[in-house]
Amino acid sequence: MNNMGETQVKTAHPKGLWVLFGTEMWERFNFYGMRALLTLFLVNSLLMKEEEASLIYGGFLGLCYLTPMLGGFIADRFFGNRNCILLGGLMMAIGQLLLFTSATVFDANLGLAKTIMYSGLAVIVFGNGFFKPNISSMVGSLYPKQEKTKLDTAFTIFYMGINLGAFLGQYICPILGDVKDSGGVRDIHAFKWGFLAASIAMLLGTTLFYFLKNKYVVSPEGRPLGGLPSKNVSADFEEGEAQQANFSNKALTIAGIAFIALGFFFHYVVGQNLIYTLIYSSGIALAGLIVSDSSLTKIERDRIIVIYIVSFFVIFFWAAFEQAGSSLTFIADNQTDRNFFGFQMPASMVQIFNGLFVVALAVPFSIIWDTLRAKGKEPISPVKLAVGLVVISISFFMIATQVSYIGTSGLLAIKWLILLYFLNTCAELCLSPIGLSLVGKLSPKRFASLLYGVFFLSNASGYALGGTLGSILPATGDKFAKAKELGIDLQAVLDKTVTPTAEQLALLDKHQISAANHFFAGFEIHNLYEFFMVFVVLTGIAAIILFALTPFLKKMMHGVR
Repeated sequence: MNNMGETQVKTAHPKGLWVLFGTEMWERFNFYGMRALLTLFLVNSLLMKEEEASLIYGGFLGLCYLTPMLGGFIADRFFGNRNCILLGGLMMAIGQLLLFTSATVFDANLGLAKTIMYSGLAVIVFGNGFFKPNISSMVGSLYPKQEKTKLDTAFTIFYMGINLGAFLGQYICPILGDVKDSGGVRDIHAFKWGFLAASIAMLLGTTLFYFLKNKYVVSPEGRPLGGLPSKNVSADFEEGEAQQANFSNKALTIAGIAFIALGFFFHYVVGQNLIYTLIYSSGIALAGLIVSDSSLTKIERDRIIVIYIVSFFVIFFWAAFEQAGSSLTFIADNQTDRNFFGFQMPASMVQIFNGLFVVALAVPFSIIWDTLRAKGKEPISPVKLAVGLVVISISFFMIATQVSYIGTSGLLAIKWLILLYFLNTCAELCLSPIGLSLVGKLSPKRFASLLYGVFFLSNASGYALGGTLGSILPATGDKFAKAKELGIDLQAVLDKTVTPTAEQLALLDKHQISAANHFFAGFEIHNLYEFFMVFVVLTGIAAIILFALTPFLKKMMHGVR
C-alpha cells in the first residue's frame, strides 16, 4: 500500500488538490462576481460618489485580507483548517444574501439599504478571514517533503481554479446584475440577481468541500488534513520540528501592548484611517510575535523574515492590480468604447479578461517553470516576484500612454484594456501563486495558516492603498460632458481659472462631480496620464529594490528556491 501511495505522489498531483481547486473555484466565483458589481452598485443604486465608492471598495478588500490573520490564528490554535473553511464559506454566502437584500430594498429605504450593505460586507470580511488562509495552507500539506519542489506547479494549478471561478463570476454576475436597456439606461434594480448568484456559488463550494474532504483531502500517508490542532500527528512534521507554537504570556502581552501603541501612532501621529491603522499595527505586532516564539530555530526564523520582506513588496503589486475593481471599472464605464466584436460589453464584465487569461496561461506558466527547473535554470521565487512587478509597471505605462491621446472627450478602445489585463495576468502569474508557494515552502508547519495570514496582510495593505489611490482618479470624459450640459466649464474650474458659484458647486456635487483635483504625495493629479504614472513609479521602484535584495534573500532561504 505504501509503495502504491508513493508512486501516486511521484507520478501525479494528489486528488485532494482538485477538491481544493473546486472549492476555491466556487468561492472565487462568489467573491469576484460580487467585486465586479460592487462599486457600480454603490454609485448607481446607493447614490455614492465614485471617490467614496473607491474608498469603501479598497477598505473592504483590505479588511478581507486582514482577517485571514485572525482566521489563521484560530485554525492553528483551536478549530483546525477544515472547520474554519466550512464556517467561512457559510458566512460569505450569508453576506452575499445581505447584499441581495440591500439591492432589493434601496428604492424604499436608502438608509436601511446602506446599513444592510455594510452588514453584508462585514460578514463577508470575517467569512473570508476564516476561509482563505486555511484552504491555501492545506495545498502545501498534501505533498511529502521530497515532493515540495512540485509546490510552484501545484499552486499554479490551484491558482487556475481561483481564476476559473473569477472568470465565471465576472461573466455570469454582470450578465444578471449589470443590465442596460436598448437606450443604454442601466437597470439599477438588477444588481440583486448578481449578488444572489454569488451566494449560490459559495454554497456550492462549501457543500463540495463538506462531502469530499474526508476521502481526498488527506496527507501522503492517508490521514485527514486540517483537523483539530490537538490531534496533530507527529509524523506530519519534520524530525526535530515543534508541533505547536510556544508563545509565552510575556510575548503575548508585549504583542498586545505593541498593537495598541502602534495603533495610536499610525492613527493619531501619522494620520492614517482606521483600516490602515488596523492593518499596519496588527501586521507589525503579529510579525514580532511569531519571530519571538522560543521554539523557532535560526533557519526557521530566517525563512520567516524572508516571508515578511517579500510580503512588503507584494503590497505595491496589489495596489496597482486592484484598480480593476475601482478606477479601471469607472474608466470602462465612462470613457471606453466597449464594443467587442459587435457585443456592447457591460463595464463590470471587462474585468473578465483577467480570469480568462489566467485560465489560458496558468498551464503554460507551469510548464515554463517545470522546464527551467529540469534544466537547472529556474529563478528563485523572489526573482519571479520582481519580474511580476516589472511587467505590471510596463502595463500601466502602456495604458498611461494611451489615455494621454484621448483627452477629456475621446473614448479609449477596449483593446487597450484587454492588453492591460493580459500583461497584468502575466505579472500575476509571476507573483501571486509563486508567493503562495513560497510561504508554503518556508513556513514551519505549526505556523503555516498564521503565516499565510501574514502574507495575505500584504494583499490587505495593497488593496487598502489601491482604494486610496483609486479615489484620486481625475474626472473622466463623462464628467466633463455632464458639466457642460449644466453650463459649467469643468476644466476651467479644475485649473482654478474660474471660481464656481455656490449654485454651480451644488450642481456639481449633486451629479457626483468633484470641483478640485486630487493630490498624491504632494503632487496634484491633473489627468489620467498622471494618475496611471503613479502606479508605474510605485511598482517600478519596488521591482528594482527587490531585484537588488535577491542575493540576501537567497542566503536567508537556506536552500529553498
